[in-house]
Amino acid sequence: MSNKIAVVLIRGLVGVRVDIKDTLKSLKLNKKHACAVIEESPVTWGMLKKVQDFVTFGSINEETLKELQDKRGRKDSEGNIQNVFFLAPPVGGFERKGIKKAYTVGGALGDRKENINALIKKMI
Repeated sequence: MSNKIAVVLIRGLVGVRVDIKDTLKSLKLNKKHACAVIEESPVTWGMLKKVQDFVTFGSINEETLKELQDKRGRKDSEGNIQNVFFLAPPVGGFERKGIKKAYTVGGALGDRKENINALIKKMI
């Protein structure tokens, strides 16, 4: 089984360049606080690198994915659970330096590896 990556759109889409909007649209992230669960591949890593100033992402574990599907999952016309979830803002807010700084310097954006699970649990 390949690893799954959770991608959460942190910032809004007003005034964003068209190519970045198209990439976010192909990731199915059309609203703020939307979360998409995608398969890990070189193509998706390229897309994440392009939109890293607007999203946060990391590898999601099975427990968090199951909780996300149970509480926020929507079914399509065939009864399958979709891989896009609409979350609430995180309880207690984002990290101290806000949504315009990278996670590595104390903000909320970019790759947070396994720490994405804690953020998603705050947003469910």
